[in-house]
Amino acid sequence: MVSFEPEFFLKRNRDIDEVTLRAIAREVRKDILKMTSNAQSGHPGGAMSATDIIVTLYYYKMRHNPLNPKWEERDRFVLSKGHVCPALYSVLARTGYFPLEKLMEFRKVDGDLQGHPDMHKTPGIEISTGSLGHGIGAAVGMAIGLKLSGSDSKVYCMIGDGEAQEGSVWEASMAASHYNLNNLVVILDNNNLQIDGPVDEVMSIYPAAEKWKAFGWNVMEINGHDFKEIKEALDRADESKFKPTMIIAKTVKGKGVSFMENRAEWHGKALPPDLLKEALKELGEII
Repeated sequence: MVSFEPEFFLKRNRDIDEVTLRAIAREVRKDILKMTSNAQSGHPGGAMSATDIIVTLYYYKMRHNPLNPKWEERDRFVLSKGHVCPALYSVLARTGYFPLEKLMEFRKVDGDLQGHPDMHKTPGIEISTGSLGHGIGAAVGMAIGLKLSGSDSKVYCMIGDGEAQEGSVWEASMAASHYNLNNLVVILDNNNLQIDGPVDEVMSIYPAAEKWKAFGWNVMEINGHDFKEIKEALDRADESKFKPTMIIAKTVKGKGVSFMENRAEWHGKALPPDLLKEALKELGEII
C-alpha cells in the first residue's frame, strides 16, 4: 500500500488517482470485516457502502491534519449515521490519526473505538453520533459557526437513507438552506436498505432529490462507488455560492463481497470466522 506523509493532507483537491483510491478502499473494507468479526458485533453492511465516499473525502478532498486533529483550518466531517464508524475508524487509522493496531480494539469496553463515534475517546471524531438524525443538525451548527468566524473551512456530513426518515433531518435541512450554508456538503449514502428491509418499503423517502431541491439545496445524484463521479461532485459543490449541497450517492450495502451485497441481514451482523475468510479472499487477501 502507498503511504502518505501527514503534510499530504494539509491542502484540498490532492493529486491522487482513482486506482489508488480503489486500492485504499479495498484495504478499508478488509479492516471493516476484521474489526466487526473480531468484536462479533457492529454494522459491516452500511460501513462497506459508505467506504468509497469516506476514502475520497479524506484522501482527496478534505483539508485535515492527522498530527493535530483540532487544527483550526481543518475541514470537518460528521458521520451522522454513526453506526457505520468502522469505515471511518479505518480511514482515520490509515491516514495517521492513530495506529492501525488499535482497530482490533473496536467495541471493547475500555477501548477508544466504541460502537458509535465518541469525540472524547477517538482522535479525529468531530462529534459523538449514533442517535440517527442528530449528526446533520450538529453539522449545520458547525457550518453556521464557521461562517460567523469568517473561516473558509467546510463541513461534510454523511447521512443514511433510513436516517432520512427522521424529522430532525428535515429541520436541519430547512435551517441549512435558510442560512445559505454553501460551506456545507451532505452526502446521502443511498443503499436503500435499513435494518428492517428496503427503505422504500419501510418508509419511503423518495423522490429524495426533489425533496431536497424543494428545501432549497443544490442537489446532485451520483454512483457512490465511482471515484471519478465522487471527486467531480465534491468539486462541483465548491461552486455553490448560496446553497448547501446534497449529494445523493447510489450505493450497495455490503459492497465488495458478493454474498453480502444488497442483503439487509448484514446491516448489523458480523461475519463468523468461516465467512470472514471467504470475504477476505474475495477482497484479494491471501489467507
